[in-house]
Amino acid sequence: MPHGRPAKRRRITPPLDDDIPSKTIKSSDLFASAADWDLEQAYAQKNRSKKTKESTRLPIKTAEGALQQAKEDAEDDAASDSFLGSGSDNEGDDDDEHASDTPPTDLEPAAPVVPLKQQILAAKEEIARLAGLLNEDPEEHAGSFKKLAQIAGPNSPVPVQKLVLAALAAVYKDVIPGYRIRLYQDEDLGNKVSKDVRSSRHYEQALVTGFQAYVKHLASLAKGGRNKAEDAQSLRNVAINCVCTLLLSVPHFNCRTELLNVLVRELASREASADFVKCIETLERLFADDEDGAPSLEAVGLLTKMMKAKDYRIREEVLNTFLQLRLLLELSTPSSTTKSDRPAEDMSKLHGRKVKKEKFEHRSKKERKLAKERKAVEKDMRDADATVNYEEREKMQSETLKLVFVTYFRILKARVPELMGAVLEGLAVYAHLINQDFFGDVLEALKDIINQADAAMKGDLDLESGDSLGAYGEEIRDMARESLLSTQTAFTLLSGQDVSKAASSLHLDLSFFTSHTYRSMYQLSVDADIELGPKSIHLPDPHASKTSEKGANKINVSTPILLLTRVLTSILLIPSQPPPTIAAAAFCKRLLTISLQVPEKSALAVLSLLAKLADKHGRKIEALWYSDERKGDGVFRGESDTVEGTNVLATGSGVWEGELLRKHFCPKIREQAVAIDKVIAALHR
Repeated sequence: MPHGRPAKRRRITPPLDDDIPSKTIKSSDLFASAADWDLEQAYAQKNRSKKTKESTRLPIKTAEGALQQAKEDAEDDAASDSFLGSGSDNEGDDDDEHASDTPPTDLEPAAPVVPLKQQILAAKEEIARLAGLLNEDPEEHAGSFKKLAQIAGPNSPVPVQKLVLAALAAVYKDVIPGYRIRLYQDEDLGNKVSKDVRSSRHYEQALVTGFQAYVKHLASLAKGGRNKAEDAQSLRNVAINCVCTLLLSVPHFNCRTELLNVLVRELASREASADFVKCIETLERLFADDEDGAPSLEAVGLLTKMMKAKDYRIREEVLNTFLQLRLLLELSTPSSTTKSDRPAEDMSKLHGRKVKKEKFEHRSKKERKLAKERKAVEKDMRDADATVNYEEREKMQSETLKLVFVTYFRILKARVPELMGAVLEGLAVYAHLINQDFFGDVLEALKDIINQADAAMKGDLDLESGDSLGAYGEEIRDMARESLLSTQTAFTLLSGQDVSKAASSLHLDLSFFTSHTYRSMYQLSVDADIELGPKSIHLPDPHASKTSEKGANKINVSTPILLLTRVLTSILLIPSQPPPTIAAAAFCKRLLTISLQVPEKSALAVLSLLAKLADKHGRKIEALWYSDERKGDGVFRGESDTVEGTNVLATGSGVWEGELLRKHFCPKIREQAVAIDKVIAALHR
C-alpha cells in the first residue's frame, strides 16, 4: 500500500475504536517509503523563508548629528513575503482550523530581567541627553520636560527616581525666567498671533504645566510621617532638598505657595531631624535675601497659621527665623519715596573723582535732541518705578511686621514656656518698630512675667509640671533669665526713635524694672551658670534620652552676665535719662560687692561697666570713696531690696571691696580696680 509524503503539521490523534483497523505506520514501512520524500523542495522552502530583504533606504541624520540607518517596517516585510509560505492555500486553511482546535501549550517566555546597574546607566544617559537638549534650546525641545519626568515612573527603581528628581530641579533652576508666567486659556492659545508669539506661548505653557506637575509630585513625596520604608524615606529626603533648592533659586516663579507649604509642614514637627535643619536654613536664607518682600510675607503668613493651628507648640528655631527678616534693617532707615538712589557715577562726580569719559560719537543736531528727550523719559520712568516699588515693598513689610508682632503677643498671652526666651529676645530686637500705642500693653505683659519670676524665686509660685519640664524631662523654663530679658526689652522700647522724649506724655514708668534689677543682682552673682547661656555646651546626661539632643541655636544665646550688663547700661548710662545720685551710688556699691563673687570674665565685665560709670557720673559716686563729703544719716543696709532702703550714703558704706580687688589673682582685674580709683582721685583734686 503506497504512502504519501508525511504531513508537516501535528495531527490530533483520533479516538480509539475496536471495529476500525489500526492505521499506525510501522517503522519498517516508514523507511521503505523514504525514497518518495521530496527533500530538496523542503530544503529550498526552508532557506527561502529565512531570507531577509536588503534595505535600500538612505541613512538619516538625527538631531544630535549621528547617522542612523532607516529600518523597514516589520508588517510590510511580512506582507511582501507572505507568498513564500510552505504548503498550498488549502493546507494553510487547514492549519488555521486545526490551530483553533489545538489547546494552548507552554506560556510565552518572560522578558529578560535587566540588572539594576544597567538600568541606572541607561537612565543617566537618557537624562543627560534630554537635559542637554533643554539647556541648549528649551523652546525647541519643550516636550522634553514631560519625557524627562516620565523616566521616573512608578515602577522604575528608586535610584532612577532620585536621579530624575535632582535633574528636573537643576533643569528648572536654569531655564525658569525672571518673571511669573500666567496660565493661558484655550482661547488665548487659539488667537491669531505671529509665529514667534505662538511658539513662545506654547513653550511657556509647557514649562508651567511641567513645573506644576513636578512640584505636585515633590509635595506628594514629602508628605507623610518619617516612619516609612527606607526607599520612601530616601525619596522624601531628596524631594525636600529639591524644594529647598527651588525656593532659594526661583522664589518669584509660579507654585511658590506649594513649595512653602512643604517647608511649613516639615517645620511643624517637634523633632530636629536633618530635613528640619535644612528647612530652617532655607527659610532664613529666603528671608535674608528677599528684596521684593512678597515671598517673606507669604512665608510668614503660612508660618503664623501653622503656629496658631498647633497652639504654638513648636520648636524655638522656627520662631527665631523671624529675626532674619530684612524689615529689621529697611524699615528703620527708609529711603526716599520721591527719587531713586543716585548711581555710582553721579556720586563719584560729587566727590570730585575722575570718571572715564565715553568715546566721542558724532551725532547730528536731530539725533542729539532725540537722545536728550529719550534720556529724560527714561529718568522719569526710573523715578516712577522706584516710587512704586518702594511703596509696595513698604506695604508688604508693614504687613509682615504686623504678623510677627501678633504672633509674639499671642505667645506672651499663652505663656508657652519653651518659647518665652525667643519671644522676649525678638521683642527686644524689634522694640524700636513697635507702635507707641502698644507700649503700655507690652510693658504690662513684661511686668507680669517679672512678678511671676519673683514669686517663683520666693517659692510662692507652684509651676505646673508641663511649664517647667520639656517633652523629654529637661528643664526648659529659666525664670531669672526671662526676667532679665523682660527688663532688657522694656528699656529697649524707650531707647529707640523719639520714644524717650515722649515717655512723660505716654506715662511710661520704668522704676519697676529698675527695682527688680537691683533686687536680683545678689542672686545672679552666686549663680554657677552666670557665664553659660541656655545653648551652652554641657556634659551630656548619661541617663537622658538620645532624642532630647537639641540643635545649635545662634539667637537665644546671651549669658546672664551679658544680659545684666546690658540692662545696667540702659539704667545708668542713657544720656537722655541720667540716674539720680542715690541710684548711681547704690548700683555702684552693689556692683563692687558682686564683683567679688562672680568668675574672672564676669568680674572684668562688671569693672568695665564701673569704669564707664565713674567716667560719666564720677561726681555722683565719689562720696563712696570720701566719707567726709557724705550727707546721709542712719545706717547702711546692704541687704535691702530697694535703692532707697539701702541708705548707701550712710555710715559703713565705704568701698572696701576695692582693696580686695587690688589683690585679685587676675592681673587685668587688679589693673581695672586701680584705674577706677585713679578716675575718682582725679575728680577729687
